[in-house]
Amino acid sequence: MPPPVASLDSDALSASSSASDSASSAATSPASSAADRCGGTARIAAGSAAFRRSNRALFFGGFSTFALLYCVQPLMPLLSHEFALSAAQSSMVLSCSTAALALSLLASSVVSERLGRKPLMVGAMALAALLTIACAGAHNYAQLLALRTLLGIALGGMPAIAMAYLGEEIEPNSLGLSMGLYISGSALGGMAGRVIASLLSDHFSWRLALAVVGAAGVLAALEFWRSLPASRHFRPQHTAWRAMPAAFRGHWSDAGMPWLFALAFLLMGSFVSLYNYIGYRLLATPFSLSQSVVGALSLLYLLGIYSSVWAGRLADRYGRRHVLWTLIAIPPVGLLLTLSNWLPLIVFGVALYTFGFFAAHSVASSWVGRRALGNRALASALYLFFYYFGSSVVGSLSGLMWESHGWPGVVLVLGSLLLLALAIGWRLRQLAPVAQADL
Repeated sequence: MPPPVASLDSDALSASSSASDSASSAATSPASSAADRCGGTARIAAGSAAFRRSNRALFFGGFSTFALLYCVQPLMPLLSHEFALSAAQSSMVLSCSTAALALSLLASSVVSERLGRKPLMVGAMALAALLTIACAGAHNYAQLLALRTLLGIALGGMPAIAMAYLGEEIEPNSLGLSMGLYISGSALGGMAGRVIASLLSDHFSWRLALAVVGAAGVLAALEFWRSLPASRHFRPQHTAWRAMPAAFRGHWSDAGMPWLFALAFLLMGSFVSLYNYIGYRLLATPFSLSQSVVGALSLLYLLGIYSSVWAGRLADRYGRRHVLWTLIAIPPVGLLLTLSNWLPLIVFGVALYTFGFFAAHSVASSWVGRRALGNRALASALYLFFYYFGSSVVGSLSGLMWESHGWPGVVLVLGSLLLLALAIGWRLRQLAPVAQADL
């Protein structure tokens, strides 16, 4: 990901280059857009044509990434039936992709330091779309898992690089809004991928569903390539691999970064698990809903589109440390409501959970780039590594709880993770800023 961070200085940059980048990050006046048109070094400001183009492109990027990655989630019960799989085994069709994506992110962040942002992102989107189309022709479950693993590796070239691009090119006072728009695209993609897959699989087959989602990904890659402005602040780093160990130590020694990484693991792991297994519950008695109706639950992602942008503006205004913990407190309330056997209350609980998750993720992901003083691409990659690793690990382990203790067992596990996340959010409230931008 995205989801989805401030100027992209490597630790290997010279002092003069860092000073120049710091100066450009302070450029928040309306003259920024004019400077961009004239080939200057000012960053893209809200209201400019370049700002609209970059946000449109990254919106499509977030849309495609989440649609291609999560379109298989509502298909898990169908795969369980066709290939005689348990819920935990079926969840591997998603977990193998997110695990591969998590590992690929770290390498991609370094590769992008040499090749640039846009070429890597365009290639990642196009390849992932073609692999999704190939998944439609998988002969058995093992082949499907292999293709989905390759898809995860391909998508590693998108989320962290997108976040780094935004932080590198967008002026700081507009970054919260821009990041929120990117994550809202992720929310829309996750919703659309699930809904399209559910509808088509219900009336035709899961194979046709994957083929259609893959074709949509190809179109999104073309629009991304057409709209995204070329990087103006990117500087190739030919020593990126050698600088990585020092960059790792720098991020891990920071007082706040490891906690933000832990939040990514906990929040995403619990969120994916909710959507992984709520379908199994609603397909079974006493609800006995159809595949299409269960897939329509993903329409609640529309709330995430709103909440991520709303939370970004809120964080820009009041500061991330004062906003984040209050947003993390929302999902546990929604989770408890899903214990009800009254369907409207369950839907409301999932809606509340979705609203809070996307809002918290928007704020936490933008905070990573604002806090990182050097090698922000790696900082973004580390955040997203734990984000997708949490999706893989917690998403699969929660399946074991579903099989042994049903939905109450899933709620117990996810509730424990969310309470831990809330404690971390409260701790980050006391974190001292490392720079004026880190508020």
